[in-house]
Amino acid sequence: MKKLDVAIAGGGVIGGSIALELARAGLRVGVFDRQQPGQEASWASAGIISPAPENPGMIPTVELAKRSAAMYPEFVAQVEEISGESTGYRPKGTLAALFSHDTKAELSTIIAVHHGLGLKAEPLRADDARELEPALSEEIEAAVLRPDEASIDNRALTTAVLEAAQRSGAEFFAGSGVKGIWREGNICRGVILQNEKVEAQWTVIAAGCFSGTIEGAAAYAPVRPAKGQMAALRADDLTIERVLWSEKIYLVPRNDGRILAGATIEYAGFDKRVTAGGIEKILAAAIELVPGLKNARIEETWAGLRPDSQDHLPILGPTDINGLLMATGHFRSGILLMPVTARLMREWITEQRVSADWERFSPLRFQKVTAAS
Repeated sequence: MKKLDVAIAGGGVIGGSIALELARAGLRVGVFDRQQPGQEASWASAGIISPAPENPGMIPTVELAKRSAAMYPEFVAQVEEISGESTGYRPKGTLAALFSHDTKAELSTIIAVHHGLGLKAEPLRADDARELEPALSEEIEAAVLRPDEASIDNRALTTAVLEAAQRSGAEFFAGSGVKGIWREGNICRGVILQNEKVEAQWTVIAAGCFSGTIEGAAAYAPVRPAKGQMAALRADDLTIERVLWSEKIYLVPRNDGRILAGATIEYAGFDKRVTAGGIEKILAAAIELVPGLKNARIEETWAGLRPDSQDHLPILGPTDINGLLMATGHFRSGILLMPVTARLMREWITEQRVSADWERFSPLRFQKVTAAS
């Protein structure tokens, strides 16, 4: 029987970055994945590093997201040094374009909300926005520049994080999905695989949208898959420097010249099929924002499954079973929240305290809701 200090269910960037932190702290760490690690949401993401809330429901994550975004330069430098791999980190800011004819009121509201949350945001006239990003549509009325934001090549990052974790001593077990939690009374003894048990002092469930399918974890991680379709475009005659947003789309430039366009949100179970309707929606919105993309080549299309919780907030921290922790439910913010998630998990496991308030994201909040109803 394998004996570990920490068993991690899930080998994406969340599980991999936690493994990296813990291995560097000197712990024996095993990461168990049902397939090759890094092939699910980590592989399918757009890699936007933006603490700005997309809607009012995301405001509770802003402080955690700000801290995580601030950790990125040091985190990337460490991962690239250990792994020898580039991550495609681009700290060039993001620009949100407004098409509304009532832009004055909309712009002042957006700026006020961002400043109230301690986020840098600058109002731009349409001409000034197009001076920064000439490919933008002539139809935009105004824009918001968020200079401190960034993006990263999520696939390169995933490769680098997993390599860094292995070089730091973490072991990865591909094709060894966790079936259940090995529980004795109120103590988690480790994990149950298909044909064996693995003993561990600490168990971390970080299996993304599959976390809730692990026996014994669903009560703490009631997540469901939120499908997102995306397309990678290449246009020889235009350049985008920053991440561009509109109400309908985001466009993310990569160092290799590709422009990623996405993403839909669909609740279709574990279906990862790319649909004509989904791609039509993405391409129409992309061309509306950057008309020159109508001549772009479509190099790739794909869909990924984000782990969405009932309140759309991450699920982080200890449960009421000794030794069992959750690190899932990151929804659209997995790449963004990865460094801080790894740090907090390492702090709890090695010190039983954390340097940030994560009570709002406790896995026990769902049980309180169930008890109240």
